Amino acid sequence: MGTSLTPEFWTMFAVLLVVAAGVTFVAAATLDALAVRLLRRHVHRSPTAVQARSVDTDNRVSVAR
Repeated sequence: MGTSLTPEFWTMFAVLLVVAAGVTFVAAATLDALAVRLLRRHVHRSPTAVQARSVDTDNRVSVAR
């Protein structure tokens, strides 16, 4: 005994497909923005970069007038 796929089914299927695609897009964009923010924060606060800037090993004389 088979079931027929009614126009109501296809309408609901299309609506759910669009909603699922929208949710997937928003979730991916949100997670991508979060990952970029965390990477920028990690790069900005890396201890090796702070130590490299704080230690002045350049003993050359400045020639700027």
